[in-house]
Amino acid sequence: MKYGISMFPTDYSIAPGAFARAIEERGFESLWVPEHSHFPVSEMTPGRASGGLPDMYYDVVDPFVALAMAAEATERIRLGTSICLVVQRDPIQTAKLVASLDALSGGRFDFGVGGGWNPFEIGQHGTDFATRLPLMEERIGAMKQLWTEEKAEYKGAFVQLAPSFAWPKPAQKPHPPVHVAANAPRGLGRVVRYGDGWFPMPGQDAEAAIFSQIPELHRRLEAAGRDPHSVEISAYWMPPEQALIERSRETGVDRVIFMVDPVPESEALAKLDELAAFVGRCEG
Repeated sequence: MKYGISMFPTDYSIAPGAFARAIEERGFESLWVPEHSHFPVSEMTPGRASGGLPDMYYDVVDPFVALAMAAEATERIRLGTSICLVVQRDPIQTAKLVASLDALSGGRFDFGVGGGWNPFEIGQHGTDFATRLPLMEERIGAMKQLWTEEKAEYKGAFVQLAPSFAWPKPAQKPHPPVHVAANAPRGLGRVVRYGDGWFPMPGQDAEAAIFSQIPELHRRLEAAGRDPHSVEISAYWMPPEQALIERSRETGVDRVIFMVDPVPESEALAKLDELAAFVGRCEG
């Protein structure tokens, strides 16, 4: 079992470099950073201290900036987005960011991607909420071409990429793993078509959301001619409960990712110590 840590890094929490270094020192395998660009004022996101989302959603810094700082401060841990909102980003520039971070970190980047949930945030980026999922698939397809081909080209319903040169190429071949955030069972098709990993959240019922869905994911992968065990399963925002870790191991989850609140350094380090002790008990 792999154990990762995630945080919504902010300008008032522990710095990404210091946090990543502490994660590595305590033996965790990876750091994952989420993304939101902004929140248009709406009933869904009325603002801080107005109910609904915690402040960290409003305050989170850019994930690629945070992960670049983390990469510079570490040597071994994996560095991932949890998740990158591809539907809100230009695919050519995002491909450059991913390739640059992977190349400069020595091949340590994991590309967690998702379609997002806030139609107001997504719409401000010029994306139709109703068609965001096929758009995401095409943008990832175009990025894969930019990462792997000397002369990249892509023709889709939403994305048109004329023959183009783009460097650097990622250090990982053919490209960094693409972990697709998708609710099961409806979203498993996206994982099968273009994912190297499935990135589910347990929510209130981990059995229904993750564990009971793994056989269906494996069945679909086999039907598509893919090795079921070639797709990594990373359970994000997993509560630190031993029964859930044991069930994760039994059902074939490859990685569990714990969340740490965006707090100052002393509090963050204390939480990491607590989680490291928990992992020791689970593995002992």
